[in-house]
Amino acid sequence: MGRYKTVAMGGTFDIIHKGHLALLDAAFLASSHVIIGLTGDELAKAKGKKIFHTYEQRLGSLRSLVEERFPGRSYVISKLENDFGPAAIEGDVDALIVSSETEHQVEVLNRKRAERGLGKVESVVVPMVLAKDGTRISSTRIRNAEIDADGNLT
Repeated sequence: MGRYKTVAMGGTFDIIHKGHLALLDAAFLASSHVIIGLTGDELAKAKGKKIFHTYEQRLGSLRSLVEERFPGRSYVISKLENDFGPAAIEGDVDALIVSSETEHQVEVLNRKRAERGLGKVESVVVPMVLAKDGTRISSTRIRNAEIDADGNLT
């Protein structure tokens, strides 16, 4: 199933929204095994992210979503304590699922992989999901009550 054996993707998944769903859909469409890097609380704090939910809460929500939306599919959720997690060190990752906003990260990841003697990964670029006002959907905008998780103006 899918073009790649293993793909990786990552995110904070604080408030799961349509943008996250688009990335997850692309990942499970592209591969038979998906590695999902979930930003740890310390990394989120170090990056200046304001999050509502703890790592454990986000892990539970993400796991429930994946089990419901992609039943029986092969995946692992890995705690991200740096920007790339398993994608930088595991040789069997074939592609990184990214948004058009984070596409540049593939080049950085491939440099890190080359330092470890690993092959390059390809990128699967998922277009940004826009809210009804034409700007991107984000957890920050949802927290600020500008939009809901589907991108509708509030």
